[in-house]
Amino acid sequence: MSEGKREYRSSWDSRRVRALRGYLRLSQGGLAGELGVRQQTVSEWETGQYAPRGASARLLSLVAERAGFDYRVDSGR
Repeated sequence: MSEGKREYRSSWDSRRVRALRGYLRLSQGGLAGELGVRQQTVSEWETGQYAPRGASARLLSLVAERAGFDYRVDSGR
């Protein structure tokens, strides 16, 4: 990595999932429909019972990028 650039990683925790849903003005069911998951899955992510991973995390990232929502976490490097 060249000097002066920061490294970012995605981190889909409950707060970010809820923030993305609010940013998109979607219900849990609406976000679930966008991602192809159950409403209960979105609820479990938002309550911290489970964290999105794999394909679901990537889909969240794609939806966020498409909407202009900054979901990245600055690693401080």
